[in-house]
Amino acid sequence: MSTTTLPRSIERVDIIGVPMDLGASRRGVDMGPYAVRYAKLNERLRALNIPEIYDHGNLQVPLREEFGQGERNAKYFDIIERVCEELAREVEHITNSNGFPIVLGGDHSIAMGTLKGLTRAHGKAPGVVWVDAHSDINSPDTSPSGNVHGMPLWFAIKNGFADPKRTVQIGLRDVDASEKANLRQAGIVAYTMSDVDRLGMTRVMEHAIEVAGADGGPIHMSFDMDGIDPSEAPGTGTPVKGGLSFREAHLAMEMLAESGKLGSIEMVEINPILDTRNQTAILAVGLVCSGLGKSIL
Repeated sequence: MSTTTLPRSIERVDIIGVPMDLGASRRGVDMGPYAVRYAKLNERLRALNIPEIYDHGNLQVPLREEFGQGERNAKYFDIIERVCEELAREVEHITNSNGFPIVLGGDHSIAMGTLKGLTRAHGKAPGVVWVDAHSDINSPDTSPSGNVHGMPLWFAIKNGFADPKRTVQIGLRDVDASEKANLRQAGIVAYTMSDVDRLGMTRVMEHAIEVAGADGGPIHMSFDMDGIDPSEAPGTGTPVKGGLSFREAHLAMEMLAESGKLGSIEMVEINPILDTRNQTAILAVGLVCSGLGKSIL
């Protein structure tokens, strides 16, 4: 029998969708927010007895067919930046109103907006736990594809919306050579899947919470669903074998809940076109609930 208890005093949860696909090559990730809602996110959150739950709907994201891609080394960046600014305003307002933001992507480029809003609300960059198969720290000059969903962490650090000393990446297994150099230069704590295999998820998360929560402030979880093995999360545009297991992913969220430091969640890169019976979105909803305190006993 499962029980549902909130890890800390979460009085209000605010959901906002960002149907962004401009940062990625493969189409379909813009339907991610719809898939997550269809997977009964709101109903599952209500079962946690959260006093107030508000769904703000989706931001308006222009279609790529309406515009040229712009610079080849950062495709559609001007449009992505405008949408991220709107997202930042929403996240800032939600946070300042004592809400708990849950941001639904869309591709991972939206993290620039989420982190910008959290930084404005807190007056400093948040601690970040970033689960992903990829490090997303290419710059426009180093990106081999020009796809902005591979650059959000680089832009966030560059603009002061992420503190590399309080950022931890988990689940890495597909990192460009230039990104390896960028990671080392930034000094980010990074755990590859080999590290997870050797150390175990408990030790990895204990250190991640220690690093990301070092200043006592809230931790932001940016969760790219391709951080999980494709056997569990097939509905992503850039799947890489050998990812986190179902239980490892849930353990990460459960430990953040138990820490009492989790302040916001972002679930990205869910592509229903590539999914099987909405499996990836259903898993994403379960992970959100684990982060908000759902437990087995």
